Amino acid sequence: MRISVITAVFNRAATIGAAIQSVQSQSYGDIEHVIQDGGSEDGTGEIVKRLANDKTRLVSAPDRGIYDAINRGIARASGEVIGLMHSDDVYASDEVLQKVAQALKQPEIDGVYGDLIYVSASEPQKVIRRWVSGTYHPARLKRGWMPPHPTLYLRRAVFEKFGLYDASFEIAADYDAMLRYLGTGQIKLAYIPEVLVKMRVGGESNRSLGRIIQKSREDYRALRRNKVGGAGTLFMKNASKFTQFIDRNGAIK
Repeated sequence: MRISVITAVFNRAATIGAAIQSVQSQSYGDIEHVIQDGGSEDGTGEIVKRLANDKTRLVSAPDRGIYDAINRGIARASGEVIGLMHSDDVYASDEVLQKVAQALKQPEIDGVYGDLIYVSASEPQKVIRRWVSGTYHPARLKRGWMPPHPTLYLRRAVFEKFGLYDASFEIAADYDAMLRYLGTGQIKLAYIPEVLVKMRVGGESNRSLGRIIQKSREDYRALRRNKVGGAGTLFMKNASKFTQFIDRNGAIK
């Protein structure tokens, strides 16, 4: 089972190297790393070329934003299973994709997800938030539940049947897609109850108050479009993030 890891990147010279090395360190053998560079001008492309190996598939061309770039990467991918490695992220261990492949040996399973931790952008060993997903049940969608998108790996058939990311969403196309796959598609997910990805804080959706407001508007649009819920669901989705800042001893970080 080949796993295609998609990385959409633009001007991330400071972090792209760590993301590439994290993919290359995976113990699972049948991987391809599809990197879609939007025409970076900060040396990102040079770093990718220097670190590339026989599993790297790089294309550098202008795009219409991160979701358009991800869609282009998926279109180039050859794997039976597809997931993402954002240019600011790394895997939590070298065994992540091995565990993904193991879970997907069950033919009735359409995808797999796990837990995620947010780490400091300047101190990647410092944990800011812990996102413990828990087991999925369809009723949880209306309570604002979603799997951490960077931990989600889906069979190619899911994208072929239910579509790629809607690039008319600037920030929330991942949420829209997951509502479509889980709500309309009723796909079956397996849960790996451990941290799969470390994500640096400061991403596109939360780098300013304006972006946070835009994210909420797009989330609401996705909820209504997919007939999963409305304002109440959006409130519960945002409120659930509070628990991510509480450590296992009950202290607020």
